[in-house]
Amino acid sequence: MASKQEMLVLPRLLAAYDSAKKPIRAPTEAAFTSAFGALLPPASFLETDHGNVAYYSLPPSQPESHNNTPDRVLFIHGVQTPALGMLPLARSLQFSFPASHFVLVDMYGHGLSDTPFAPHTPILFHGLIDALLDLLGWPSAHLVGFSFGGATTVGYVVSRPSRVQSFAIIAPAGLLHSSDFSAEHLRGDDEVAAHNYVVDCLEGGPLVVPADWKQRVEKGQVVAPAIREWQTREHPGHTASVVAIFRDGGAMDRQAEFAEAAGAGIPSIAVLGELDEVCSKHDLTELGFTDVAVVPQVGHGVVRERVPEVAALIGDFWRALAKASGA
Repeated sequence: MASKQEMLVLPRLLAAYDSAKKPIRAPTEAAFTSAFGALLPPASFLETDHGNVAYYSLPPSQPESHNNTPDRVLFIHGVQTPALGMLPLARSLQFSFPASHFVLVDMYGHGLSDTPFAPHTPILFHGLIDALLDLLGWPSAHLVGFSFGGATTVGYVVSRPSRVQSFAIIAPAGLLHSSDFSAEHLRGDDEVAAHNYVVDCLEGGPLVVPADWKQRVEKGQVVAPAIREWQTREHPGHTASVVAIFRDGGAMDRQAEFAEAAGAGIPSIAVLGELDEVCSKHDLTELGFTDVAVVPQVGHGVVRERVPEVAALIGDFWRALAKASGA
């Protein structure tokens, strides 16, 4: 549990704050790889007005082909677990689409990316995606977003449709109702209590790290609870980012935005876990999404727990795009 003395509180939406205050720096790459190995390619860094952002490039392993769909893909992770959590899915898709260029990014406050001392609103994260696509020289891309990354993807589709060729959302956040949560904790009447409340909501209780996590990491596995615990301990801005995203980052009440994205005319697929309490097929079809696939007997962690099924569904979606385009 957090105490008032050790807790960082980030500015809230519409609140006055010192915009000149420097970002909270992330841990080093050496510190991260010493704990979790070098599964990811070496990090590259993007300098933004809000701090440094780490991203990881998986370039094509085969020359560009006549049916190179998708050509450019950006993976956007959820809250708490950084880019490494999306790597198994990216690697599986890379095997099937060797002519595609895949990029994963650590969103602000996660992994090796700094934490801005600024409100963690959707606009902040849309600006991060803009800056990264510009740096890569990508006028547009195919987006794959999980959980909070799914909600961020939907918001980006609505605000920058010309930059999105297609989008896949996996167990997206954004459709929870703020009325289902404690109003006083969302407001932050008591910031210590609010902090502890948000973390408990996201974890479903105390964070439990498997005792054999180091042995699993040595085998090349991604152990999400261990990564989350490491960030909480080693990244001085991480937990504050998590709380700020939950309250102001678009995790709730985005039904109108989802409906607008569904009607934007941009090809999309949604992949959900049957047991997920964050989002259901009914939630999405009611808002206009037509291609919604459900993976049975799995919950919100579908992106890591059922990689082959998720990769197959997204792969089929991309192949259909290539066929429809006549590539």
